[in-house]
Amino acid sequence: MASATRTRPSEEERREQRVRQRFARRQWARRWMHWRVVVAVLAVVALVATSVWLVFFSAVLAIGKVDVDGNRLLGPDRVLAVAEVPMGEQLALVDLEAISRRVAALAEIEDVDVTRSWPDGIRIDVTERTAIAVVELGGRLRGLDAEGVVFRDYRTAPKGMPRVRPTTSTGSDALAEAAGVVAVLPSDLAARVDHVEVQTIDQITLVLRDGRQVLWGSAEQSELKARVLPELLAAQRAQVYDVSVPESPITRPS
Repeated sequence: MASATRTRPSEEERREQRVRQRFARRQWARRWMHWRVVVAVLAVVALVATSVWLVFFSAVLAIGKVDVDGNRLLGPDRVLAVAEVPMGEQLALVDLEAISRRVAALAEIEDVDVTRSWPDGIRIDVTERTAIAVVELGGRLRGLDAEGVVFRDYRTAPKGMPRVRPTTSTGSDALAEAAGVVAVLPSDLAARVDHVEVQTIDQITLVLRDGRQVLWGSAEQSELKARVLPELLAAQRAQVYDVSVPESPITRPS
């Protein structure tokens, strides 16, 4: 039996084979890169579509709760009633500015910050006004803040808090001026004030607890007046102290 003789490929044939193999590998690599790009694009599209669905259409990110923080005078139910948060609406679409405006309209609110609390909540942080004096208006004892805003009721005046007494002709601007005066008084001086009489923005008088009067004038230079007055009270015994021109304060026996 004749045996088959195997012919070893020549060097040129081996070189051609290696070239074909490299070419095939490059072709495969190019095809793989193409499909990798296609797969990556499809993945991004799927991710974006899922995100859009979750944010704008899914009940997963719809408003399900509202938290109120910072309130002491106001009950949370009152804040929620005024806020009118659209429960069930997509959290991403809710108008936070509209909620803020509604809550800020409450007299007790000095500042409000409304934010989204993912995945399904709204957070309402409020800063309430602080009373620095009380004022009787229409038979009601009301709190007055440093900006002259009337915002709460009192059954009785808090101990040590000055009372502002307007006249029937006192306007809101004069009331705000009086509040500005009280706001700058040091605590020890404010504690000596029984009430503040207000007629106009230029006619503000402090009546001390011992009956002495301080003609304050307007709210201009109130900080300087608040520094001058204690020295004047300590230096001279009088019934009337006039600090309306703080650089030249005067006193009168009556």
